[in-house]
Amino acid sequence: MAAYMLVDVDVRDAEKYAKYRDEVPALIAKHGGEYLVRGGDFDVVEGDWQPHRLVLFRFPNRKAIHDLMGDPEYEELKALRQSVANSIVVAMDGIE
Repeated sequence: MAAYMLVDVDVRDAEKYAKYRDEVPALIAKHGGEYLVRGGDFDVVEGDWQPHRLVLFRFPNRKAIHDLMGDPEYEELKALRQSVANSIVVAMDGIE
């Protein structure tokens, strides 16, 4: 069953974050993920959630998301992201 990962990223240092943004797509692809939304304009239609930069991915399953997050190759990039941005990462199953 497909799974989705939603990320709300508040980038504090865009210059340093650029390295993360440029290098992480290869790891996303390695784990079968694909970008569905990568930043861009959005509207909060209801509620008081104030997201910053939204990114939405589709993966083959939720295990693939956890495999990405635990991949030793991702450790350095994850540390970089965490040093220059605040992130909320949510994994959820699709309905297929």
